[in-house]
Amino acid sequence: MQLLDKQALRSLLPDEDRLRFDDIPPHYLTDALDRVHGQADALAFPLTTEEVSALLRYAHDHDIPVTPRGAGTNLVGSTIPTKGGIVLDLSRMDRVLELDRDTMTITVEPGMLLQDLQAYVEERGLFYPPDPGEKAASIGGNISTNAGGMRAVKYGVTRDYVRGLTAVLADGTVLELGGKQIKDASGLSLKQLLIGSEGTLAVITRCTLALLPKPETSLSVLVPYPDLDTGIRSVLAVLQAGANPTAVEFLERSVVELGEAYSGSKYPRPDAGSYLLLTFDGRALEVQESLNRVNELVLSQGALEVITLQDAAQAAEIWRVRGALVKAAEAVSEQEPMDIVVPISKTAEFIRFIHALEAKSGVRMIGFGHAGDGNVHLCVMRDGRDQETWDKLLHETAEQAYEEAYRLGGVASGEHGIGLSKRSYFLRQTQPEVLTAMNQIKNALDPKHILNDQKSYVKGETNHADTV
Repeated sequence: MQLLDKQALRSLLPDEDRLRFDDIPPHYLTDALDRVHGQADALAFPLTTEEVSALLRYAHDHDIPVTPRGAGTNLVGSTIPTKGGIVLDLSRMDRVLELDRDTMTITVEPGMLLQDLQAYVEERGLFYPPDPGEKAASIGGNISTNAGGMRAVKYGVTRDYVRGLTAVLADGTVLELGGKQIKDASGLSLKQLLIGSEGTLAVITRCTLALLPKPETSLSVLVPYPDLDTGIRSVLAVLQAGANPTAVEFLERSVVELGEAYSGSKYPRPDAGSYLLLTFDGRALEVQESLNRVNELVLSQGALEVITLQDAAQAAEIWRVRGALVKAAEAVSEQEPMDIVVPISKTAEFIRFIHALEAKSGVRMIGFGHAGDGNVHLCVMRDGRDQETWDKLLHETAEQAYEEAYRLGGVASGEHGIGLSKRSYFLRQTQPEVLTAMNQIKNALDPKHILNDQKSYVKGETNHADTV
């Protein structure tokens, strides 16, 4: 890496407050967990595609590493600058550029927050379905990790709503990918390649997203069960009943208690061992028909009762507890978050394995997640262990959890990405030929490896080391 020329960078971003060198705030050097910190020589806040292109061209010409960053909510170390260089923060590129009702699309900049996008379109009678738990994440970050969320069981994930992208390659080349059209069989889909690539292939500067009409009504239902197994077993029955739920979340009672303590809200039926939290949306008559069908079904599957959350305030409280679970776990102990995915039919088996692993290892593992798509969220709790003991136990526990997930036909991440924290497990479990193909694509688009090098699937440019 060559020395960074401050004057050259200032010529590209002339505003005084959009470049920092010696006083970079610590939160720009880490991720949302704030446990691992990198270092950087510059922090840049571009406002346009042209500025991003100029910065990347400079970095490419001088072999300077670049770490793209949005709202900083990443949980796996993808935003940590491990090699110095430039942190490229896109948070100030946060405008709505166009709302096109004729094509049902919206074009926004990557720094726009998910919660702001959702509010903007819903005020106008429209709907953006992807709904990951962290609403303060940026749209560019959602695209870079192919974020999923609670509504994925019905509506799919972020990838399904990206129509077009403007992206800048490592050497400053600007690509216009996709557009407002639905179909595209015109050559390789580079757009799809960039979605989920965690900032390793290009920097996204403009996003055209598909919208739907806002559902007429939405209704949530809380279903308590005597134990976890009974609740998990009924998920497949619900999904196969044709009721088309928007969300199917599972929660153990012990997990709910953490969320209750953190949020101050309470769940009914504290005698339950587990809960399913379901949402239905659409036309009012369809929602009621789905609810009637599921009501009869879950009671026959062993549910204690069906609690329809007609009161909006009560529904909001119930979902507030669900949304606070990761923060609730973090409030009582340092924890390592995992978002493992297994086939839906294997969810119950995987959860049973995690319970057995917890009992054998003595490491508390708080499980909850998206039962409707097999995405199991785990918080592996440190619980006061010293660093050496914690590092050893975390590695051993994680290794067994990921190995079992792959054995069941699953993958390491459903929506958080691989980053740094899952990298060793991902590399070890993924077919070598697949990793080789991924790295050949990386080498083609970023031959100098300046973008997020050795994150996720990316091996070292010169020694091809598999270590973090």
